[in-house]
Amino acid sequence: MHDLVTTALDAARLAGATYADARVVHERSENISVRSGRVDALESSESLGIGVRVIADGAWGFAATHDLSTEAIASCARQAVAIARASALTVYSPVRLAEVEAFQDVWEGPCQIDPFSVPLEDKLAVLLAADEALRVPDEVAVSSAHMGFLAVHKLFGSTEGSMIEQSYTESSAGIVAYALGDDEMLPRSYPNSHGGQAVQGGWEAVLALDLPGHAPRVAEEAAALVSAMPCPSKETTVIIDGSQVGLQVHESVGHPTELDRVLGDEAAYAGTSFVTLDDLGKLRYGSEQVTIVADATVPGSLGSFGYDDEGVKAQRDHIVEHGVLRGFLTSRESARAIGRTSNGCARADGWNRIPIVRMTTVSLEPGDWSLPDLIADTEEGIYLETNNSWSIDDKRLNFQFACEIGYEIRNGKLGRMIKNPNYTGITPQFWGSCDAVCSAAHWQVWGLPNCGKGEPVQIAHVAHGAAPARFRNVRVGVGR
Repeated sequence: MHDLVTTALDAARLAGATYADARVVHERSENISVRSGRVDALESSESLGIGVRVIADGAWGFAATHDLSTEAIASCARQAVAIARASALTVYSPVRLAEVEAFQDVWEGPCQIDPFSVPLEDKLAVLLAADEALRVPDEVAVSSAHMGFLAVHKLFGSTEGSMIEQSYTESSAGIVAYALGDDEMLPRSYPNSHGGQAVQGGWEAVLALDLPGHAPRVAEEAAALVSAMPCPSKETTVIIDGSQVGLQVHESVGHPTELDRVLGDEAAYAGTSFVTLDDLGKLRYGSEQVTIVADATVPGSLGSFGYDDEGVKAQRDHIVEHGVLRGFLTSRESARAIGRTSNGCARADGWNRIPIVRMTTVSLEPGDWSLPDLIADTEEGIYLETNNSWSIDDKRLNFQFACEIGYEIRNGKLGRMIKNPNYTGITPQFWGSCDAVCSAAHWQVWGLPNCGKGEPVQIAHVAHGAAPARFRNVRVGVGR
């Protein structure tokens, strides 16, 4: 890999690049799913290639190839320079990058048991056992169990002197039971919806989830949702579980504070942002209880790494501090535009994509409450758990979220089950209504391996740490 990167950098310099970096990326993936007692999918893939990014005549150029011969890599680097020079004809201001230290380093993520060494029969046994337990209640019409694995080995080098090797393994797994009601299908998932939980780690992470052990409870709750009361339409207090709070952070804090969106450089895919540069240090984003950090150093998180794909060291940075906007998610280019250094949020989806601003582990910091005490302190409201769907406008301001299950709160106690609970809000008002966050004992990092952005689209693997939190005066039962 070192020789490949060096070849690319040398060729780019000789072609006239004033800056160049190159990334060799080798990825291996496997996905297995079971549906209603049958094996639904067995998929595996492998990818290897190099991407070369350059600045020439003040403009970006990028090219990539899967042909790793010396001649092909040199040609790829020259093509990147040619693209940069063509792009320079329409650039209104030259590209400038924030300073970064040069690193020679090796980083490896946690993994105790290589999942690719585990026999397929063992993986299927776990999924089939969980799937069978999901189908016990008559109300469950469809059951599903899934696990997936990704191994990444990559090397980054730049003309500024960095040469950084990184490797990590990701594992994900989850189950869902679909109960059939009157003209509706009601899902109940574990440990989270939309694929379950995803972490940096190996086979040990899947075993720790104990999918077969949790399947009976999931099935029973799915069956109970069929006869549960619909979500009432009113304004009330809500307590939202950690996994849904994590998604709320993703959609209404993570995306709108990506600096490329704020600067207007990202608009085609899912819009821009309601936040402006003038809001920095001034905007009341939430209440005093709301502190949100971007932290790429959290062990085992999908949003963690040693260095981003520009060679910037992983770090922890405040985005919102006690309710006030303090920072953005930045790349070297966007950080320079606001007079700061990059906080390491530039990542690419593989070797054939250019790095763009992406979330790391963007988390709501824990508070002091225990969940039982928080419920006991709530006279009336709804407890919401596990995302079912989401919708938010192109500036990340107005949103609506639906969850899989809810419970009435009356006189400080959980009451009747609620199906299809949903809520709506406006981002600063909603976060401003947060008056309590549960403690570190309830705080968990939730992996999100399907965040789309950019054209051509790039899928980022990010994460969000969160604990249950309480919000006052929230509109629920939208559309009812």
